[in-house]
Amino acid sequence: MSKDPVTIHQGEPVSKVRQLFKENDIHHLPVVSGRELVGIISWTDLMRVSFGDAFDQSDESVDVTLDHSMTIEDLMCSTPRTLTENHSVRDAAAILLEADFHALPVVSGRELLGIVTSKDLIKFLVSLY
Repeated sequence: MSKDPVTIHQGEPVSKVRQLFKENDIHHLPVVSGRELVGIISWTDLMRVSFGDAFDQSDESVDVTLDHSMTIEDLMCSTPRTLTENHSVRDAAAILLEADFHALPVVSGRELLGIVTSKDLIKFLVSLY
């Protein structure tokens, strides 16, 4: 699990999502209200609505369009699958194996504690050998 993942707060502009993905070289962004998990956004979610890259639009142009046409709430999955600290590595792997997503927020109640991604599981596997 990656503790203290990069997050975005509910109500921030969508352009901040793009910025955080690029600055932190990540592909999954938990959406929080305080410390409470309220959703998750993936790079794929953003790419579904951001056609600027396909048409050679500037980042500024794409950001302005996204900020004026949608909100984080429009973009995020508001019911993400989650894990608790009591789940095993095997539990996480089994869920991600069958899912069409690649990140599982780790929570205690609704409080975000961390995140497990497919990349985290691969790193764990490599560390065993």
